Amino acid sequence: MATKKKMLQAAAGAGGAGLDITDVFSTYLYRGTGSTQTITNGNDLDGEGGLVWIKSRSSSSDHFLFDTERGPQKRLITNATLGEYDLSSSGGLSAFNADGFNIGSYAGINSNAVDFASWTFRKAPKFFDVVTWTGNGQSTQTIPHNLGSAPGFITIKATGLTQSWWSYHRSLGTGKYLKLETTGAAVSNSIVTATSDSNFTVGSTTTSTGQTYVAYLFAHNDGDGEFGPDGSQDIIKCGSYTGNGSSNGPDIDLGFEPQWLIIKRTSGTDDWYLFDTMRGFTADSDYPLSADSSNGESSAVTMVDPVSTGFKLTSSNQAVNASGNNYIYMAIRRGPLAVPTDATEVFATDTSASSTAQAANPPVQYYSGFPVDMMLQKATQAVSANYSHARLTNGRLRTDSTAVETVVADYFDTNQGYRPISLSANSSYIAHLWKRAPGYFDLVAFSGDGTSGRTVSHNLGVAPEMMWVKSRSAGGSTSYRWGVYHKDAGNYKVFYLSEDSTATPGAASWQTTTPTDSVFTLGSGWGVNKLNETYIAYLFATAPNVSKISSYTGNGSSQTINCGFTSGARFILIKRTDATGDWYIWDTTRGIIAGNDPHLSLNTTAAQVTTDDSIDPASSGFIVNQVSATNINVSSAEYIFYAIA
Repeated sequence: MATKKKMLQAAAGAGGAGLDITDVFSTYLYRGTGSTQTITNGNDLDGEGGLVWIKSRSSSSDHFLFDTERGPQKRLITNATLGEYDLSSSGGLSAFNADGFNIGSYAGINSNAVDFASWTFRKAPKFFDVVTWTGNGQSTQTIPHNLGSAPGFITIKATGLTQSWWSYHRSLGTGKYLKLETTGAAVSNSIVTATSDSNFTVGSTTTSTGQTYVAYLFAHNDGDGEFGPDGSQDIIKCGSYTGNGSSNGPDIDLGFEPQWLIIKRTSGTDDWYLFDTMRGFTADSDYPLSADSSNGESSAVTMVDPVSTGFKLTSSNQAVNASGNNYIYMAIRRGPLAVPTDATEVFATDTSASSTAQAANPPVQYYSGFPVDMMLQKATQAVSANYSHARLTNGRLRTDSTAVETVVADYFDTNQGYRPISLSANSSYIAHLWKRAPGYFDLVAFSGDGTSGRTVSHNLGVAPEMMWVKSRSAGGSTSYRWGVYHKDAGNYKVFYLSEDSTATPGAASWQTTTPTDSVFTLGSGWGVNKLNETYIAYLFATAPNVSKISSYTGNGSSQTINCGFTSGARFILIKRTDATGDWYIWDTTRGIIAGNDPHLSLNTTAAQVTTDDSIDPASSGFIVNQVSATNINVSSAEYIFYAIA
């Protein structure tokens, strides 16, 4: 694995494919067991090297850092000035692996039944490096590095001394520094006196004779990143902004949507606030930790929102947005960057608390094997709501209703599925689980402005072929319908997900404008763009051998719908467009067989129907049969569909 990634990295430098974010960075959440655990996050620490940062989420516990230069058992603490401590006798990290790391029994990183967050930074040019040195006793010392660009942020620690974390940020320049373990403002002095793409120079504070030092170096990409399929994408930014003291705070344009963000006020005293989308960094509220504090994560505070192009400050809280105050940040892009080639890595179906789900760490209600970004849930054997829930928000919606969003205590904070607070094992509940990925599926949370022709940025990377847009707030007592766009119906028609109706004129929804690979256009219709209302948009596309969005004309008997798949469809959604018809869904977990196939309807609360054979399997996609129960193949009738391999 290490050799393969080195080859990809070399290819990137020659203008070929580059590493993905998932190769070099991971936020991985786990529950302590008190005994050795293996954390598999896809980052090659054994072959490439890097840093693992671990923090208990719920209890007062230090931030522990382990890196490959000093060894897996030697920890440092970001919230203290202490030197390194060897945990060999008490069970620190026991190994750096080709796809993650092992943790021992040490309570600070593996206390039984305690939830932990880990952040892994793998060494890679234009992203991250770890270097160590021994002080030469001179007034300056030049240290080589392998970032291949001038560092955006450097934090330095004397490993054998009780001494601060001396921290440089490109926005402050070499004339100021911060201390990572304190809330203090920036100090006028030089710790790092010069930087380049191959070395940095430190002053006498970090050159004491015979003392050893470690530095963590983070890059700043500015149109020169070497990541993604074309080897030209930026994934990390180190910048600054000035607060305005308003809940409508500054919009910070990164050129990408962040998954990890750290912010520090430099003109006043405040914490180093750390956000990530795995624990909760949403359009509604955040669950930050503080790198300078042992406290557990804050609960549902409003500070900052991730958006498609960067982040937006949404609070007047002085920690992130005091009027006239200066702030620095470091942000890491959300991944992946490549179009998926294996549908099992981006889509899953599971019944409630299956044996696989219960075996996950921590246990989940529905197992996917990947971080879930959107879920559809339904009780199959009873009259019940069809729920939709997205990682970007703190509430869920009903596809069978126009009702506004309901805030729920359901959690996406797991790398392996969907995890509500209360797990109930009930095989009659089923969930369909999506992961965001370029060319396949994306989510956008936005606020309406009431302006016809407004555009909303997205990160699907291709023009959406189907979109679902729903008002989350719908102020007052009025609720608005789910607007659905489908490429084969055109940009002048809109369907409604909670209804079996045919399409209606959609100028007020889509402004008769076809979405592009970077934006979709909205009219002034209240269902999609009312001033000051909040919305969620689900964007779907065809990814070869993974998903297919298209249409067909019924033939009155049976026909094969070719999706370009090789092993058939695991999920099928069909809607008749020239007459009324439900939004029918089938999946292989409940059964797509040469016989009766259970189906549900997204637009109704009805239990699943198991008494008709509307669908049959086909390796290239699926077969539709004309039966009166669903009427999904009426002669000359028109249909749209969405299938996943």
